[in-house]
Amino acid sequence: MLESTTYPGTTEDLIRPILEAGSGLKCGEEFYLGFSPERVDPGNLIYKTKNTPKVVGGIGKDATEVIAAMYREVLEGDVYEVSSPAVAEMEKILENTYRNINIGLINELTMLCHNLGISIWEVVDAARTKPYGFQAFYPGPGLGGHCIPLDPYYLAWKAREYGFHTSMIEASGMINDRMPEYCVDRCAAVLNRYKKAVNGAKILILGIAYKQDIDDYRESPALKVIETFEKRGAETCYYDPWVPYYKHQGQKRSSLEALTAEVIEQADLVVITTAHTNVDYALVQQYAKAIFDAKNAMKHIEKRENIEVL
Repeated sequence: MLESTTYPGTTEDLIRPILEAGSGLKCGEEFYLGFSPERVDPGNLIYKTKNTPKVVGGIGKDATEVIAAMYREVLEGDVYEVSSPAVAEMEKILENTYRNINIGLINELTMLCHNLGISIWEVVDAARTKPYGFQAFYPGPGLGGHCIPLDPYYLAWKAREYGFHTSMIEASGMINDRMPEYCVDRCAAVLNRYKKAVNGAKILILGIAYKQDIDDYRESPALKVIETFEKRGAETCYYDPWVPYYKHQGQKRSSLEALTAEVIEQADLVVITTAHTNVDYALVQQYAKAIFDAKNAMKHIEKRENIEVL
């Protein structure tokens, strides 16, 4: 079984010949081969690997039945059989592309709403009251993780073999890739109101992980936010209770040991890039000169005179 996300055709056109040549065995007769995409949602307290529905596509009906039977023995979730590995591969790409494109849409509307003087967070919360036809997606400083920012491009690459241009994937990618720089631009405007330039400013980043309450920082937009600040001459430090240190572009950086009133006061601007739930946001609001909240993590804080939300 192949479970790693990949483009349609990988199992049949790439993996099968390698296995047959290496083993001397014939696929479908002497061994079975199929694809079943991994479905993992880090930090999800309800759905784990064991109880998440599984999609299975084998090379041949017998392979699909045997592979599905194996998964049913070890998993609690449903096992859904499809007609081929290519269908299962495409299904996984669809899952991640769906999120990529919808997040791109909401990020673009976020920029528009800012120009209109409207809160995108309030707009989305109002829209989600509709019991059908709408799923809530929220903006942020960019996409992170090893799946959603990358996987749709497998499909875009494969599509070129057929002379097909995946315009929506590429458009959403450009929007999402722009978000770290857009957030820094918004931060520059906040600093400007306090008569402070980005060059030489002390920036405290809250959150390096790409998602709240996990320790995974792969492809995290926070890293790109830090890069952009430092290219513009700012001094940055970070605090993340889940990521004590990170390695990026050959450098290792460590988190502040604690988020104290003194640390917060020393920063010209606090930027929230991950909405960890074990951060004392009331303390941040009390001692920060200015805050840019890119994740709406401080939505329950009543005193908001020093808070600007993405």
